[in-house]
Amino acid sequence: MPRDQTQTDLRARVDSLNARYRHHSATSVLEGALRDPDAGELAMVSSFGAESVALLHLVAMVDRKTPVLFIDTRLLFAETLTYQQEVAERLRLGNLRIIKADRATLDRRDPYGALRLSDTDACCALRKTEPLNAALDGYDGWITGRKRYQSGTRAALDFFEIEDGTDRIKLNPLAHWTPEDVRAYMEENRLPRHPLVAQGYPSIGCQPCTSKVAPGEDPRSGRWRGQDKEECGIHFVNGRPVRNTVTGGTKQGEQA
Repeated sequence: MPRDQTQTDLRARVDSLNARYRHHSATSVLEGALRDPDAGELAMVSSFGAESVALLHLVAMVDRKTPVLFIDTRLLFAETLTYQQEVAERLRLGNLRIIKADRATLDRRDPYGALRLSDTDACCALRKTEPLNAALDGYDGWITGRKRYQSGTRAALDFFEIEDGTDRIKLNPLAHWTPEDVRAYMEENRLPRHPLVAQGYPSIGCQPCTSKVAPGEDPRSGRWRGQDKEECGIHFVNGRPVRNTVTGGTKQGEQA
């Protein structure tokens, strides 16, 4: 099928999905999408970060066999790795897959582990974006924890969208949730918090590129502090990693 026709058909499917589920709750959108032929085969991608457990819990309640992809960059906090194991066991995630960059590839492109010091985008591509793209081959789309409040680039986020450059569908069941919704859900379901949150890390990525956030600072100010960088590159706009183009200079929340 010509690419133009493929794009037209994909846009029609996504528009139909958004119209079908527009007024649904996060749970019902997730339940429907995992069974809807128009959404296709979906996997969840999770960082097991500060807010990730809310969506992980929703997915576990709907279908514990949903593939959950966790990208281990080999630069994560030890606390994140421990938390990932604890949450997966507690929620009884039945199809968790640990995704890592190939060791030979790392040795060739980042032999001293210092790429992050000279080119953070290249480091994120090597350790996150490329392994994720390879892991998502064969899936029609993936489930993210993105929310409208997190930044200006997400202010008009729909439940369903087309991923730029891949022709995959991205499902954002929590698109309309507020920070208060996330906190309330975690408290009501007694979900464990990432241990670093209490230590001043409201947004958690790789250890070398994540710093503590002082009271009053934006929650994401500790990510790539001092750099014109907002996203790791997992999420793209017009084929490029999202940059600091947010409205009002704010940038908040978890990535995925």
